[in-house]
Amino acid sequence: MTIGILGGGQLGRMIALAGYTLGQRFVFLDPGAESTAGHVGQLRVGAYDDEERLSELARKSDVVTYEFENVPVGSARFLNELVDVYPPPRALEVSQDRLDEKTFFQSLGIPTAGFAAVATREELDAAVRTLGLPAVLKTRRFGYDGKGQWVLRTRDDVARAWEALGAASLVLEAFVPFDREMSILAVRNRTGETRFWPLVENQHKCGILRLSTPKSAAWTSELQASAEAYAARVLVELGYVGVLAIEFFVLGNKLVTNEMAPRVHNSGHWTIEGSETSQFENHVRAILGLPLGSTRMVGCSAMLNAIGKLPPLEQVLAIEGAHLHAYGKDSASGRKVGHLTVRAESMKELADKVATLLPWFDF
Repeated sequence: MTIGILGGGQLGRMIALAGYTLGQRFVFLDPGAESTAGHVGQLRVGAYDDEERLSELARKSDVVTYEFENVPVGSARFLNELVDVYPPPRALEVSQDRLDEKTFFQSLGIPTAGFAAVATREELDAAVRTLGLPAVLKTRRFGYDGKGQWVLRTRDDVARAWEALGAASLVLEAFVPFDREMSILAVRNRTGETRFWPLVENQHKCGILRLSTPKSAAWTSELQASAEAYAARVLVELGYVGVLAIEFFVLGNKLVTNEMAPRVHNSGHWTIEGSETSQFENHVRAILGLPLGSTRMVGCSAMLNAIGKLPPLEQVLAIEGAHLHAYGKDSASGRKVGHLTVRAESMKELADKVATLLPWFDF
């Protein structure tokens, strides 16, 4: 079969690399002629809202998926009239607006921080009075890797944040004094078969994910059960097909939901070497209606993002159990150009390997 993918970045590239082992073909639609997924499949260059290009993608594809959540919902719906699109367009719609997303979580009984919609300076001041400081002011749409966010700690911060973000529709969120951040990846296929990978502890720098460790020392069976229960509600409510990621703040033994991503996710890259079935292969299996593969961990794993430039190959690959995944991108400040997975037989051995690798990853 031929799988169409909206988006030609590293996530689409890795979906294709996993799908080729299952005998599938891939075609990508992306506005950028230099998109790196073009190295591993057919690349069609065009805007995501170009109906001629979308129709061409539908003609060439047996099923269509997407690699990031800022694909226009209208384009996904247009395609869905011509060919099956997974995850469903409604998942895109819910995830693209932070206010809608949090309202959706609350409707399912999934805990979130307090929040309020903000469209005017008066509404911002009222929300600050209600939620208190500190708080986080965010654009409702198009924020990622820490962009479109402003932490408010003082009244002066409120004025500066409004000056910076006030032209957009906003949401104010109560600040969560979290102990750590975690995410869960889930996958559901067309028949409703569902599997979960272990909760992953995530560490960020400058708003960008740097290190992910599944089943870290902070993992508990209670947290895992809560995360799976919340994710299952989302999957069923949306009639979801494919991989879903949900990010959480952890407070003691409780999870507070931050946001979801209706796609394969950076915090799941460890699964390529660290799980019996990677997130990418299971995403392909799910959208094709195939049985899902085991999500059992293989040993102990971690993932380090290469930001700005790749680490030196000889040094990092000298670490036994280390596997580098380069995305074919030019070096540039703040750009994700690759990642490294590392595997060990114990958490102590893994920690030692990660400590050795960290100097090469600006973390």
